[in-house]
Amino acid sequence: MTDTPTTLVTATGDSAGKTAITVALARLAADRDRSVGYMKPKGTRLQSNVGKTLDQDPMLAREVLGLDAEMHQMEPVVYSPTFVEGAIRGTEDSDALRDRIREEYDGIAADHDQVFVEGGGSWTTGGVVGLTDVDVAELLDARVVLVAEYGSPNDLDEVLAAADAFGDRLAGVVFNKVSDDAFESLDQDGIPFLESKGITVFGAVPHEKELAGVTVGELADELGAELLTDAPTDAFVERFLVGAMGGDESAPPLPARPRRRRHHRRRPRRRPDRGARRFRRRLPRAHRRPPALGRGARQGGGRRQARPRREHRHGHRHRPRRGGRPRRPHARRPDGRPDGRAARRPRRRRRARLSRPSLPSRFVRDP
Repeated sequence: MTDTPTTLVTATGDSAGKTAITVALARLAADRDRSVGYMKPKGTRLQSNVGKTLDQDPMLAREVLGLDAEMHQMEPVVYSPTFVEGAIRGTEDSDALRDRIREEYDGIAADHDQVFVEGGGSWTTGGVVGLTDVDVAELLDARVVLVAEYGSPNDLDEVLAAADAFGDRLAGVVFNKVSDDAFESLDQDGIPFLESKGITVFGAVPHEKELAGVTVGELADELGAELLTDAPTDAFVERFLVGAMGGDESAPPLPARPRRRRHHRRRPRRRPDRGARRFRRRLPRAHRRPPALGRGARQGGGRRQARPRREHRHGHRHRPRRGGRPRRPHARRPDGRPDGRAARRPRRRRRARLSRPSLPSRFVRDP
């Protein structure tokens, strides 16, 4: 056990700005000639690096603060989806995880004057193994700084819930990324309300484009990119467009009915037509290869040829008639001779033939 002052920075939700505020507080302490340490017990923002799954936030903090600690010290628990599944199945030991976090923390705290601990995701992350930020703060005997976003008074519910969970360990709240429209509401109503509940508010950070974005020049320098134009590079990049598409996005829209002009979409249990299949789809029916399983074919053993379609005398194609009235069997007399009267059926009246035969409506085009 060490008596090193420890500050835990947690948040009401993901991407609230915990890393930026944690590193900023550590830099302020370092400017006052204090040796600072950093750790994130639960790594949640994971990426694969040289065959290992690591968190981006400890790597950034080590670079900005100039720390010499190893990654396994700053990130004792890799809180990956696989880890969560194992914890649900009972393969992870909560006591062993707590001992690991405490051991790595003691190693960092022994060499520094103050330690800053960053929470993982929201303050409730880690509940499946009994390691929420409330449990971590109690384990490391840390004071808590809560980072919260504010867009409307409804966001104060999460602040009150977190304050009730941390209790006396909560030092105060920092509101981050507050828009101009919500700043007045927070200043006049939100902060006085929280202070009336005994919750200290350290301040509010406005949402500034300069703090949240990156310029074209900074992005080009970081990526080592070549600028193709002489345009100014101080413009901020607001969105990215990655020039890599799969088959679904790169294929042109398929010809569709006039009523339903839509691009190729992903649908369940559908085979997309692209490439050579799309070209074969445009070929006339006479030049296409017959399907492996067509009309009249059997799915079992023997295979029956598809029944050919009847052609109209004017070149139009008729579909074969389905169903229809069954033919009456030939009736016979008691002596075995056929009875013509019983086998006779009424004739249909034939229409008078015109000089030019009429066609069905589906073959007639509008002028």
